[in-house]
Amino acid sequence: MALLHDATLTPSKRDLMTAWLATRAWAEGFEPVRTIASYRFDDPAGQVGLEAALLADPDGVLVHVPLSYRGAPLDGAEEFLVGTADHSVLGPRWVYDACGDPTWCTELATAIAEAGEGVEQYFEVDGRREIVPPRMTVRGSGGLHGLGQPERSVTEVRDEGATTVTRYGDLELVVVRRVGTPVEAEATLAGRWGDESGVLAGLRRV
Repeated sequence: MALLHDATLTPSKRDLMTAWLATRAWAEGFEPVRTIASYRFDDPAGQVGLEAALLADPDGVLVHVPLSYRGAPLDGAEEFLVGTADHSVLGPRWVYDACGDPTWCTELATAIAEAGEGVEQYFEVDGRREIVPPRMTVRGSGGLHGLGQPERSVTEVRDEGATTVTRYGDLELVVVRRVGTPVEAEATLAGRWGDESGVLAGLRRV
């Protein structure tokens, strides 16, 4: 389960993502007007926040932006830094394109390979957990047992059209950037938000 904080992030997630998207070739011409939904995975060590958002432009185009949030810089990941921000509860945060973060890659690969799902999100209120109703759900197709844990190394990240491909040990993770883009993979992560659904990522052996 993912603990949420009643907190302020400065600059906001939206501002960080908007500025970063302007530097991405696959987001050329994309002007985000609203966040449709998001989902999260858990870091078993409890150190890294793992969240992915779906953003929409005025024409209804959706882009998929996975982010990781860390309390200290990730060594060797400068090229994946989206920006830094101040969290009013947790303090300084380093925000990364999660495609370059091995913790995100581990949890995404595990979810895809083993038919896992995004985690429930909750607030702590007077010592009680209050579950936040999800705006979207995600689930892996499964069938590739043993390809998730343990953590591997990210050795290459490259954009291929409207997807980002991460070489992750002996695996490749394919993250859909513009929702609706086809994915060639052995197993996939599919999402559902409102009355819509789509494939958001894939996993394949190399």
